[in-house]
Amino acid sequence: MLSKPARWWRAAAAVAAGGLPCLAFPAPALWWFAYVALVPWMLLLRSAPTGRRAALEGWLGGAGFILAVHHWLLPSLHVFLVPLAALLGLLWIPWALLVRELLGGDGAGGRAGAALALVPAAWLLSELARSWQGLGGPWGLLGASQWQVPPVLRLASVGGVWLVSLLVAAVNCAVVLLIVAPAARVPAVAGLTGCAVLTGVVWLWVPRPEVSGGLRVAVVQPGLVADGPDSADRRFAAGERLTRGLAGQHPDLVVWGESSVGADLTARPDLARRLAALSAEVGAPLLVNVDARRPPAAETGTAGGTGGTGAAGIYKSAVLVGPGGPTGARYDKMRLVPFGEYIPARALLGWATSVGKAAGEDRVPGGSPVVMDLPGRPDVRLGPLVCFESAFPDMSRHLAREGAGLLIAQSATSSFQHSWAPAQHASLAALRAAESGRPMVHATLTGISAVYGPSGERLGSALPTSASTAALYEVPLARGTTLYVRFGDWPVGAALAVLAVYCAAAGVRSFRAGTPAPEPTAPRARTARG
Repeated sequence: MLSKPARWWRAAAAVAAGGLPCLAFPAPALWWFAYVALVPWMLLLRSAPTGRRAALEGWLGGAGFILAVHHWLLPSLHVFLVPLAALLGLLWIPWALLVRELLGGDGAGGRAGAALALVPAAWLLSELARSWQGLGGPWGLLGASQWQVPPVLRLASVGGVWLVSLLVAAVNCAVVLLIVAPAARVPAVAGLTGCAVLTGVVWLWVPRPEVSGGLRVAVVQPGLVADGPDSADRRFAAGERLTRGLAGQHPDLVVWGESSVGADLTARPDLARRLAALSAEVGAPLLVNVDARRPPAAETGTAGGTGGTGAAGIYKSAVLVGPGGPTGARYDKMRLVPFGEYIPARALLGWATSVGKAAGEDRVPGGSPVVMDLPGRPDVRLGPLVCFESAFPDMSRHLAREGAGLLIAQSATSSFQHSWAPAQHASLAALRAAESGRPMVHATLTGISAVYGPSGERLGSALPTSASTAALYEVPLARGTTLYVRFGDWPVGAALAVLAVYCAAAGVRSFRAGTPAPEPTAPRARTARG
C-alpha cells in the first residue's frame, strides 16, 4: 500500500509526465524529444501497485497532456479547460492499464514483443477517440510532432499521421524495455531496428510525388487589426491594399485568410464589386473567406452556391471571386470548433459562455466538401479547408481523391497571437501535404502563414505573427497518388485488430481460469445385500 504522501507525489508526477510531450510540438518544436517523451510517464505507470492506481495515473497524465498541449486556450475557455482536460484524460486509461500489464514485469517470454505491438496500438486508440470533432479534434497527435523530419513525412505518405504516431510510441516503449527489463533487450533492440528499417525502406523505395508544372500563389496576411465596430471593414481595407501591391507580379491565385470578409457578399454588393475590381487589377482570382450571417437562399435567389446548404445563419465560407465577381464556387466550413464556433449540447453546457469567449450563437456547418476549378488554369483544381479542418487527415485525403491539385487552409489565430497556437497550426499543413502528395497553402490573417510542397517541405519563408504583408510563392504541382490517399487509415485498422485479438485472447484465458475443473469420476460403489 502507498502512503498518503506517496499517493500525492505520484499523482503530481503523473500530471507533469503527461505534459512533457508538449515540448516536441511547436513552438519549442523539439521533435527528437517525442521519441523519449512518454518514457517518464510509462515508468510511473509500470510501477503502479494496482490496476486501479495505474488507471488513475493514466487519467491524470492524459489530463496533463491535454492541458499542456492546449494551454493556449486558457484566454478563451478559462477554468472550463480544466474539466475538459479531465474528461479527455479518461481516454488514456486503457493505454495505462496495458502499460502496467505488459511492461510491469521483467519482460521475459513474449511479454516484451506483445508490449511493442499493443502499447503503441493502445496509444493510437486514445488518439483516434479524441480525434472526433465533438471531443476537440485531432490536435496534438503524437505523430504531428514530426512535421519537419523528411524521412518521417515520407512515412505519412504511406499511412498518414497515424503510422507516425505508432512508430513514435513504439520507440518510447522499446526505450522503457531497455531501461527496466534486461531480459527484454533483444526484442527491444529488434523493435528499434525494425522502426529504423521501416523508415529507411519507405524513404528509399516509396516514390516521391511527381512534379508536374507549377502555380504562382500569393498569400495576403493583413496582420493585427484592433477590435472595434468597424474592425471588419478595416481588415478588408488592409487586405485590399496589400493585394493591390501584387499588380504586375502575375500571380495565378491570391489567398486571403479566414474571416477576411465580414459581410455576406449578396448583402454587401459593394464589397463584391471591390473584390472583382481587385481581381481584375492583379490579374488573378481571389479566394477570400466570408464570416457572416447569410439570409435564406430564397431571399438571395440562389441555392447557396457550390457546397452550400441554403439555410439561414452564420457561416464561414471560402468564396472564389474573379474579375466578374463571385464565380459561384463556395465552400462552407463543415467541422466547427467546439465552444469557439458552437457549444456542444448548448442546453447543458451553455454556461461556458459566461466564463470564457465561447460562441454566443452556433454557426451553421456546411453540407459537403468542395473542389473548385481555378479560372484560367483548367489543369488545376483547388481543395479549400477552413482553419480547424486542416487538423483532420481524412478531409485533405478526400479532397485529393476528388482531384484537388492544391490544398488551401484559411485560418485566423489572432485570439492566440502570442502563444504556441499559430506555430502548431501552421505545422499541420506540412503533414497534410505529405499525406496527400499535394502542395498546401496555410493562409492566415495574423500569422503564421506558410506554404508546403507535395512532400511536406516548406516553400519559401513563413510569414511570422509580426508581419503585415503579401508574399508570392512558386508552388510545384504534383500528380500521382500516395499510398495513404489510396488505402486510407489502414494503421488505425491494424491497431484495432491487434487490440481486438489481445482482448479476445484475454477473455478466453479469463474464461478458462474461471471454469471449475471437472470432478474426477470414481467407480460406482457396490453395496452388500443380505
